[in-house]
This record gives sequence, C-alpha cells and structure tokens, in this order.
Amino acid sequence: MRLRFVLALAAGVAAAGCATYKDLQPAQSTRADVEAALGQPVEQRMRADGETWLYYPKQPFARKVLVARVAADGKLLAVEQRLSEEYIAKLIPNQSTRDDVLALFGRPYERLNVPRMERDMWTWHMRQYATLPATLNVQMSPDGVVREIYVLDENDKGQSKKK
Repeated sequence: MRLRFVLALAAGVAAAGCATYKDLQPAQSTRADVEAALGQPVEQRMRADGETWLYYPKQPFARKVLVARVAADGKLLAVEQRLSEEYIAKLIPNQSTRDDVLALFGRPYERLNVPRMERDMWTWHMRQYATLPATLNVQMSPDGVVREIYVLDENDKGQSKKK
C-alpha cells in the first residue's frame, strides 16, 4: 500500500513538471494554460488596449523575468523574456519613467535608495548576450524619471584574473 502511494505521488509530480512556458502556443493557449504551466503571476497589468500582462520573475538564479501577454479574449499572444538587450534598449535616460520600467520588467529584485545622489536604484539579475551573468541597474531621480541604466558584468566580481 505504501509503495503504491509513493509511486502514485512520484508519477503525479513528474506529470505536473512536464508543462513549461515553452509548451505554450500563441493564439491557441489560454490564460488558464499559462497559469497551469507557470503558476499564479506575481503581478499583472491591464493595458488600455485590453491586453493583460502577467509577470513571472525568476530572480535571482534563473536571471529572467517572463511576461505572458494575454489578449482581451483570453488567448495567449506571447511569452517574453524581458531581461534582454532588446527590452533594456526601450528605456531612454531622462525620458522614460518609473512606470515604463515597471511595465517592462515588473517589480525589481532589489530596491536601493541612495540619498546623497538623490537616486533610487532598482536591480535585476540577468544574462547579458544570453549567457554572461550580469546585473541590470536602473537609477531614477525623485521625480520618477530614469537617469542612468547600467548593465554590470558579474563574472569577475571585482577580482583580477590570473594569467
């Protein structure tokens, strides 16, 4: 009896782990399919055009923020990995706002206030060029405007490499 229970539990865990976001199909998968594959979103945003963006941060270790875009009819439009050069390039210093940053990446992994610089710094862990561990830092002034954007290499950790 106990052996059957353990085998049934193992089979259930294996089956539950099979669905991933890569199995989701735009225009075919539904929001329910997205939540079955990814779980409940950490946050969501409704857009004026009827789209809903569902945020799935995989911080710090997976170094991703997945955003599932769902149309007003409940069908999946896309699942996007937002911590990439493509999306970082959408931020424009001295023009983009705190709301623009939140819409692109969702809540930051870390928030730091730097009073002497009069800046808030938001941080996410990412992979630069899809492979290199890096940190995205977005600095904003008190008025909520993005002032600086830095992507810092995490490989070296400030230590010199031996030759």
